[in-house]
This record gives sequence, C-alpha cells and structure tokens, in this order.
Amino acid sequence: MTGLDLSSPVAVVGTGTMGQGIAQVALVAGHVVRLYDAVPGRAEEAAAALADRLDRLVAKERMSAADREAALARLRPAADLADLADCSLVVEAVVERLQTKQELFRALEEVVDEDCLLATNTSSLSVTAVGGALRTPGRLVGLHFFNPAPLLPLVEVVSGFATDVTSATRAYGIARAWGKTPVACADTPGFIVNRIARPFYAEAFAVLESQAADPATIDAVLRECGGFRMGAFELTDLIGQDVNESVTHSVWRSFFQDVRFAPSLAQRRLVESGRLGRKSGRGWFDYAEGAERPEPHTAEKAEPPAYVVVEGDLGPAAELLALIREAGIQVREEDEDHGTRLVLPGGGQLALADGQTSVEFRDVVYFDLAPDYRRATRIALSASQDTAPDTLTGATGLFQALGKDVSVIGDAPGMIVARTVARIIDLAHDAVAKGVATEEDVDTAMRLGVNYPLGPFEWSRRLGRNWAYALLDDLHLRDPSGRYAPSLALYRHAYASEKREGTS
Repeated sequence: MTGLDLSSPVAVVGTGTMGQGIAQVALVAGHVVRLYDAVPGRAEEAAAALADRLDRLVAKERMSAADREAALARLRPAADLADLADCSLVVEAVVERLQTKQELFRALEEVVDEDCLLATNTSSLSVTAVGGALRTPGRLVGLHFFNPAPLLPLVEVVSGFATDVTSATRAYGIARAWGKTPVACADTPGFIVNRIARPFYAEAFAVLESQAADPATIDAVLRECGGFRMGAFELTDLIGQDVNESVTHSVWRSFFQDVRFAPSLAQRRLVESGRLGRKSGRGWFDYAEGAERPEPHTAEKAEPPAYVVVEGDLGPAAELLALIREAGIQVREEDEDHGTRLVLPGGGQLALADGQTSVEFRDVVYFDLAPDYRRATRIALSASQDTAPDTLTGATGLFQALGKDVSVIGDAPGMIVARTVARIIDLAHDAVAKGVATEEDVDTAMRLGVNYPLGPFEWSRRLGRNWAYALLDDLHLRDPSGRYAPSLALYRHAYASEKREGTS
C-alpha cells in the first residue's frame, strides 16, 4: 500500500507541539483528522491552535482561504478513544514514557480495527519495547517526525523487532504521500539522526571543557568553516539543554554506557543551574532583552607571507593552493612525501588538522577542515606554547589574505570541524554495517534532519577512504578511553580494496 485513501480518517493522540504539527500535515494532505488528548479540553484547545496555524498560512499566501475552510471542516476533536474506532492510522505523540505509551496502545488495540496502522512518534524510546505490550506488535511502527513537523521534510520510518514488513511499507508510503521524505531504519538507540548526530554536540562540548575555545568561537567555526547551519551551543540552546541532554543520556544508556555516546559534564552543570536555553532566557548564551551576544575570537590583521612551499599532497585541503595563488602569494611545490603541510618562509609548518597535537612537533600550526575552502569565511588555527610567534602570525596572515576571518584556538588535536566530521563518518559507517539503514538513507537523514552541509558518506568520499580512520586512530592514541577508537566498519572501509568495496 502506497498511502492512505483520503476517505480514511487519521487520528493523532497527544496535542502538544509535535502532535499539532503532525495533525497539520495530515490535514493539509486531505484527511479527516481526529485529535485526542487524555486531558479534558486539550483537544479543543489544539484544534483552535491549528486554526491559527492555518490562518497564518493563508496570510502568507501559502494556503487559500477555501483550502483553510475545507481543512478545518475535516478537523474533529475527540472526547474519547472510542471516537477513533474508524481510523486507519493512529499516530501517538504523547509524553516520552514507555509505560504511558504502552498503556495507550493497549487501549487503542481494544478500539480500532485489526487493519488500523499504529505509529509512535517517539524519538528516544525503543519501538520494539513500545510494541511489546500489544497482542499484535507487528502493526506498530515508528513514524519519527522532526520539529516543526509541517516544515521539516524528514520522517524516520522505524521498524521494531516485531514490526511487519507490510506495516513499515504502509508507513513509508503514507509519509511520502504526505509530501515528506521518508527514510527506513531499524530500531536502534537514536534511530539514524539522533544516533549519528551525537558527536556534533559532544565534540564541541569537549573542546570547551579542554579550555581550547569558548562557545561563541566554536559555533562560529562550525558555521563559517564547517558549513553547518548552526553551531552546537546555539542549537542546543534552541532545542533546550534539558531536552538535548535527555536524548544524549537515552542513547548512552541504551548503548550500555558506551563511551562514544557519553554525556557532557559541562552541559550537566548548565542544566543543573536551570540555564536551559532560549526557553529559560539563558543557556550557553544570555537571551535577556538587551543582552550582548559574545563575539567569536577573531585574530588581528597580520601580514601574509611572500610565499609558501608545498611539501607532499595537501589532500582534502588541495583547493587552498588555487586560493593562495589567486591572492598573489607565490606557491613553490616540492615533491617530498612529508604529509599534508605548507612551509612558511621562516621554516614554520602549516598542516591540516589531524589527531596529533601541536606540542608534538616543533613550530607547527594546524588549520581546521572545511568542506569548501573557497566558500568558508572563517578558518580556525591551533598552536601550542612551542609554536614560534612568527609562524602563527604568518599562518594568520595567509588565511586573511584569502579573505577569511581567523580564530586561533588552543592545542586541540583534531581541532573542531575535523574531529567532529571524522566521528560522524565513523558512526555512520558503523550504523550501516550493523543494518540500521542504507548509506543513501543515512545521507538523506543527516542532510534533511539536521541540515548538515554533506551527508556522512558524501564526506567520506570527498575526504578519502583513510582520512577519518587515520584521524581517529591518532586521537585514540592520545585519548585511549575508547571515545575515539575507530569502529571495525571504518577500519574495513579504510583498508579494503576499492574494487571490491566501492569508493564511498
């Protein structure tokens, strides 16, 4: 079945922000929608809120007045679960408590027909566990919408251990018929997006905890160098620190406290202090009226070098050579296999971030990874106390001559973008190897669900087969806690024959 007939009513149980969003999607698609909430009066309040949502669409000329009236005529608050008896699909969006969801679905099973599809919008609980309370768990599937549901296109269609293939296929078709982009995934902690996205937050917090950079600078580097839509600190302030930490804890516990998913102590202290982000007026940043937003660290103007010497292959940073030449700086190339580095006139080295520290090598400055150095407007540099001042000045002046703002951070191996991307790539390879989803669906999920500039496998192809593994292996040597230990899947990818394994 590719979808639901428009004559089939759809029910949404739970009328909070997400429930209202899902109801709006179904309404706009043309269905009769029944709203139910266990709290008396909430369904009527939600219906009024939905009318206001549609009014705004009409005001913005995204919906005609006639379509609004037709949609509202199809919207029907329900006073009792029994009013959902004729529905062909029930989507649950209630509180994230397993017992509550199980009790709801057991009650629904007594009301709806046997061919009614049951769907949970859970983002952190096991679909298998939710369905485990049902007599026929095969009819339950995860339909994980992203907030705001009417705007964000991605829907994760999650198959629990007992979910029937036909149920998952129906759910996939319904999401597509509603104008969404569905991705299929197995029931794993965090599904696709919340599993693979953990390093985006975790590595930013780790850089902060190591005193290498402040939140405003880390966010600026992630946005302006890494190409991410938002930085980790401003994004968690928007999500809510308590909500983001709760998801992190859920994934971490579900993976039996795997260190790769460990929560942040800095975020824990923020939550304990009541600084939950925008909703409380203060999180990593202050949102009080008139409060000044901290500026990222940006280096003072410096003189660029007259020339640079290229030794070895610059790999993912090769496009810098064209930019350097366009800036009028001479590039001298030497065919020596010393790795990924530039040499400045004074002998100091400039190297693409890897998993090593600046203090390990004499007179070196690392620069961070960018998916597109031409479009990047900021570059982070990392130096140690042993780096010659002239080397840091020359490196700063070089990137400023390319039109980039420069942020100098502390001696952080893997810097900010590079270590984040490497860990995302690793978790993506690990997830695919374990049957969570396909490479294509992982890339789609990460681009549409969290607006990454590239999907993990797109990054992997662009950066080279061995890049992420080499960086994480170096990091693991310096931090043998297991946090950075490359997965077996990434190891196989890095060293397998391209002819046998492909090039992704």
